[in-house]
Parts: sequence; structure tokens; C-alpha cells
Amino acid sequence: MAAPQRKLAYNYTPEEYLAFERNSQTRHEYLDGQIYAMAGASPKHNQICFNLAGELHPLIKGTTCVGYTSDQKIRTELMDLFSYPDLTIVCGEPIFHDQQQDVILNPTVVIEVLSPRTESYDRNIKLERYQNISSLTDYILIYQERPCVEHYVRQKGKRQWLFTMETDLAAEIEINSIKCKLKLADIYNRVKFPPAKSLLATVERLPKPAKKKKSRSKSK
Repeated sequence: MAAPQRKLAYNYTPEEYLAFERNSQTRHEYLDGQIYAMAGASPKHNQICFNLAGELHPLIKGTTCVGYTSDQKIRTELMDLFSYPDLTIVCGEPIFHDQQQDVILNPTVVIEVLSPRTESYDRNIKLERYQNISSLTDYILIYQERPCVEHYVRQKGKRQWLFTMETDLAAEIEINSIKCKLKLADIYNRVKFPPAKSLLATVERLPKPAKKKKSRSKSK
């Protein structure tokens, strides 16, 4: 997702947020009473989103599932988070927050493309809140800087979620809730990755061991 930027240090109600957002020219997300302005996304982020939409559309075409791009708001059942996922899929009739029909309550699949500034937000805060959406079966995180896809799947009839990760471009992820598979090679089609950076500092040359000084024996 695009990076959020804090609006004001004031606790807004969901109703105040929606009234503000519906009259705003730019997008904002709502979290725990705070409003965050959404910054623009990078070209690589948009390229991955375009690839994802292009792959998913023919796979769900003709089914009961419908896909939405990043202009579609969803909210949690506790109304503590209103967000704009990069891609949302709803299976069955969408349920809306109110008559404006601009906030969806029953997403089936949510996909976020990570950026350095939002990685922690998407992986931790959003994951925790999204898990409380009873209709949600799949939460998928896509890395930008290297081929890596994280997939959280709700276990049937349980609160537990199964986590898997794929890093091989020849691999694929299976989204059983919408009966489709996504190949990493298709997700990252024509995406150029920066050179891999080592997370550890390397030692170029080991220091030479210090020479031991010979002790002189004192004559009596």
C-alpha cells in the first residue's frame, strides 16, 4: 500500500472520518480514531498491482467473486480501521457500511503490496485487525524489492491462521477461497529488482595478530 501520513492528533469518530473522507480530494485511512493521509505509490508498486489485477481478473471472471482496486475502502467489524487495500476480492453480494455504498464490510481476499514505510503497518497492525473480519479468508503481502509473497489463510472453522511464504519465481500460491493460483513469475513480470544488500557487515580483511614481546630475564 501507499505510505500513510498522519493527519491530526485528535480522536475522530468513524462518522467524522467518513464525512471528512467523502469530501476530500485525497485518500485517507482511519485507525483507532486517527486519520492518515495516503502518500503516492512508487512505479514498481503500481506495476505489481497492475500485474496482480491482470492475473486475477480472468481467474474470477464468471464466478460469484468480484475484484476491486485500491480506491475501494473496507472496514473492520469493530470499526477501528477503515483502509484502502491494493486489491480486494469479494465473493457473493458485497455488504456495505451504509447507503453511500463506498465501504465494503465482507472482503474475502485482501492483497497489499509492501513498501519500506508501510511494511510494519501492513504486516502487524493491519493483519491483527483484518483477522477480526469474519468473511476474510486470505491476507496476502507482496514484497517490492525482491520476489517474496506471504500468505495468511484462515483455517476452516477456527481462529487460527496458516502462514506460508514463497520466494522462488518458479513457485505459486494457491488461493482456495477463490479457486485460483498465482505464479510469482506473473506477479513480478518485468519487475526489476535492486541488487541484494547484505544485512550483516562484512569484514574485508582480518587484522594481523599482534606480535608478542619477548620478556627479558633480569640478571641477579
